[in-house]
Amino acid sequence: MKRRGIEMKVLIFGATGMVGQGVLLECLRNPEVELVLTVGRSATGVRDSKLREIVHRDMSSYAGMENSFSGFDACFFCLGVSSTGMKEPDYERVTHGFTMAAAEILSRTNPRMKFIYVSGAGTDSSGGGRSMWARVKGRTENALLGLPFEAYMFRPGFIAPLDGIESKTPMYRVIYKVTGPVLPLLRRVLPNQVLTTRDVGRAMLSVARRGYSKRVLEIRDIREAAGG
Repeated sequence: MKRRGIEMKVLIFGATGMVGQGVLLECLRNPEVELVLTVGRSATGVRDSKLREIVHRDMSSYAGMENSFSGFDACFFCLGVSSTGMKEPDYERVTHGFTMAAAEILSRTNPRMKFIYVSGAGTDSSGGGRSMWARVKGRTENALLGLPFEAYMFRPGFIAPLDGIESKTPMYRVIYKVTGPVLPLLRRVLPNQVLTTRDVGRAMLSVARRGYSKRVLEIRDIREAAGG
């Protein structure tokens, strides 16, 4: 574990998505983060002195990239897709396949790193339940927890975007536009149901720095780790 005052080097997968954008902003704001390397199919468009980016088209393979990924303290894996309208093999290829491709090379190059995976509230740890997305996420969580690094599963529910961040999913953009004005009220009435992109980013940094008492963090745990 890093001592306080020693800076961290972090990897972010999926930094152009809604959650990933929030995590990236919190990393760039945090003085304890020395370097941020993003990996994705497109560049983030963000300019910052401690940001480096790898544009990588094939998220199912990182052959020959060991040197690019070595020397990192934490990985924040925010890459994902909505299961709406997807068949299970296609959803599993992205959700499980892309995640494990990254996790396996990172567990070899950085066996002492903390790997934090954005899963979801309601994930089925048995991996065999009736809900397609929940069982795929559950199988992915189980596989990650079996790798040699220190893995943590984040299971957020409703995440409200802040700092001008928008979801790429049209349906979600409508929902966030409608709920935006009442977000402060929702957070007061449902403090353990509603998170923000800032909460998720701050919680990830806290867990990367200090760890957490559980390997699977539900909404209440994420809020606690964020200091909320």
